[in-house]
Amino acid sequence: MDAAQNTPAEGRRVLIVRNVQSGTAVIRSDPGATFAERLPHAVVHELVEGEDLAEVVGAAMASDAPPHVLGIYGGDGSVSRMAHLARQYDRPLLAMPGGTFNHFVRALGVDSVDAAIDAYETGSTVEVGVADATADDDAPLTVLNVVSVGAYPELIEERERRNSLGKWLGGVAATAVALQRAEPLTIVRSGHRARVWSVFVSVGRNDPDRVATMQRQEAEAGVLDVRIHHARGSKVRAFASLAFGKRSAAVLRAARLFPRDADVERLVVPELELRVRPEQGHPSVFVHDGELEQRDPGGFILRCVAVPRAVTVFAPLGER
Repeated sequence: MDAAQNTPAEGRRVLIVRNVQSGTAVIRSDPGATFAERLPHAVVHELVEGEDLAEVVGAAMASDAPPHVLGIYGGDGSVSRMAHLARQYDRPLLAMPGGTFNHFVRALGVDSVDAAIDAYETGSTVEVGVADATADDDAPLTVLNVVSVGAYPELIEERERRNSLGKWLGGVAATAVALQRAEPLTIVRSGHRARVWSVFVSVGRNDPDRVATMQRQEAEAGVLDVRIHHARGSKVRAFASLAFGKRSAAVLRAARLFPRDADVERLVVPELELRVRPEQGHPSVFVHDGELEQRDPGGFILRCVAVPRAVTVFAPLGER
C-alpha cells in the first residue's frame, strides 16, 4: 500500500504494538500519553510475554477494518519482526524507538516517538533496503541491521542464560565466561575453508573501520557489507572487535587491542552463503538484529541476500 494514500486523521487505521519487554536496560517515559494525544484513533496493543506479534497483526489484518499502517514501539528485534510483517501485508512501517539501542530507527533519523509521528503526519517516507537471511531450509528472516556468527552470538547466548541476574550483571558474567570459553569457528565460503572469530553481515555499506557493524549506515541498501575476522589474533582481540562505538574502537586501537587490519577481510556483495561449523561443545547459533537463533548442533548453512527498497518506513525528510 502506498503510504501517500493513507491520510493521518489522528491515527485512524493505524495499529501500534508496544513491546513492554523492550528497553528494560534504560529509563524511558511511557509513550501512552503521546499516543493518546497525537494519535487518538490509533489502536494500541501491548504485547505481553508469550504473545506472538505475527498473530496479533494477522488478527488485525483479518478484521473488518484492517490497519493501513503497522506501528511498533520496541527495540531492533521487535522492529525487524514488524518490518517483516509490513513486507508481508504491503503496509508502511511506523517504527518508534522503545528499546535499549534502537540502531535501525536512529540510522533513519528517528530519535523519538514524536519524530516518528511527525514523519507519519507529513507523509515523509523512505524506501528501505533489507537483507533476507535463511538458515538451512527455514523461511527467510527480514534483517534491518546485521547478521552475525561467532563471538557475538556466543556472547548473547551466554547472556540469555543469565537473565535472572539482570541485563547489566548478566552481561558482565556472560562476557567473562564467553572470553574464557571462546574458540574460533570454521566457515566455508565458495569452497574455501577459514577459521574465524566472527562474521558480521551488514545491510548496506558500513564504516570501513569497524568489525562489529551493529548499526546500518544507509537507508536504500542494495548490497551486503561483510566483515570476516580471521582467527589469527588473541581472544582479547576477538572480543575487542565487538566494540561498535567509534570512541570505544578508537580507545582499543590506541591500546593495541583492536584486531589488526590484515586480520579483517571485507566484502561488498549482493549475496553471501556460508557453511558454519562451531567447535564441539559450542552453541550452533547466529544473531540478527539482536535476536538469537538456535540451530541444530553440528552447524548450518546461512544465506543472506540484499533486497533493495523492501519496506516503506516513515522517517524525517532528508534521511535518505
